[in-house]
Amino acid sequence: MTDVAGYDVDAPTLSRYVMQQTRDTDLAILMNALATSFKLITSAVNRAGVAKLYGLAGEVNSTGDDQKKLDVMSNDMMINALINSGVCSVLVSEENEEPIIVPKEKAGKFCVAFDPLDGSSNIDCNVSTGTIFSVYEKSPGTDGTVNDLLKSGAHCLCAGYCVYSSAVELVFTFRGGSVEGFCLDPTIGEFVHTRYKMQFPQDGGKKIFSCNEGNYNYWDKPIQDAVQVFKSGEKPYSARYVGSMVADIHRTLLYGGIYLYPADNKNTKGKLRCLYEGIPMAMIIEQAGGIASTGMFGGKIGRVLELTPDAIHCKCPIIMGGPRDMGIVYDAYTACGFEAPSLE
Repeated sequence: MTDVAGYDVDAPTLSRYVMQQTRDTDLAILMNALATSFKLITSAVNRAGVAKLYGLAGEVNSTGDDQKKLDVMSNDMMINALINSGVCSVLVSEENEEPIIVPKEKAGKFCVAFDPLDGSSNIDCNVSTGTIFSVYEKSPGTDGTVNDLLKSGAHCLCAGYCVYSSAVELVFTFRGGSVEGFCLDPTIGEFVHTRYKMQFPQDGGKKIFSCNEGNYNYWDKPIQDAVQVFKSGEKPYSARYVGSMVADIHRTLLYGGIYLYPADNKNTKGKLRCLYEGIPMAMIIEQAGGIASTGMFGGKIGRVLELTPDAIHCKCPIIMGGPRDMGIVYDAYTACGFEAPSLE
């Protein structure tokens, strides 16, 4: 609703949406705390060049990656916002080797896992980055432990990501719900509802495949064969690979196509973290009508959401797309003698 001057006098904000959908004040507080951290990270990313925030911080994170200055800042911003929200009990960050237990006087019912700045290797060249998160609830009658996070995606209460680019967009879903998109309006400092009931393109969308082909020689034969199918024919697929998972998944969700980061001979368990990359992105893709598969992993081809993390920083392979393109991957596995899931 806008007035004669063009101003929205009834802005559909994030807090309003959460309260309308859930009537859960604690969840509204949590989403507001996350939104606050995204705004802080946005400010830091936008000022990175002027404030000299490019470059390494001189440390490595929980999985051995070099930490950038913005990695450390983003992590601190999220931790501070979530601890002081009063609704969290356990936090897991890619940047911290151990889980963070919230002091009892500030603790609440939620357990949150997050990658504070995904794609940070692209920071210094000003390419899109993002934040990924998943939310669980602690077990009733307990103070909350890391075991409350080491559960399959079926237990995930909320999953989402925020992408920092030409616009700042927050995309998330509640368990069993629709996928919704909110854009940060800098004039009012609020995330405003702009994408409703987001769905993967029904016809598969644009023919785009997204993967790091530098790993081609290390992939199993079905993945190699599927990629060759994408690259052949009268109208080959376009190749698009940013290297920031948030950016690649956001494009895949909006435009269609397929995103692949399979296991390989170097990384037999995959490269992406299950708890705060694989599961939340899989939940978004599936609830938007897509398919989120592990490819061949643990002796079978399964759903990412069926994986149960055995450690907070464990990894998993990921192949995500619509039925049209996932069918090509499954056909390649079937041709090599493996049993592939049905697309139904």
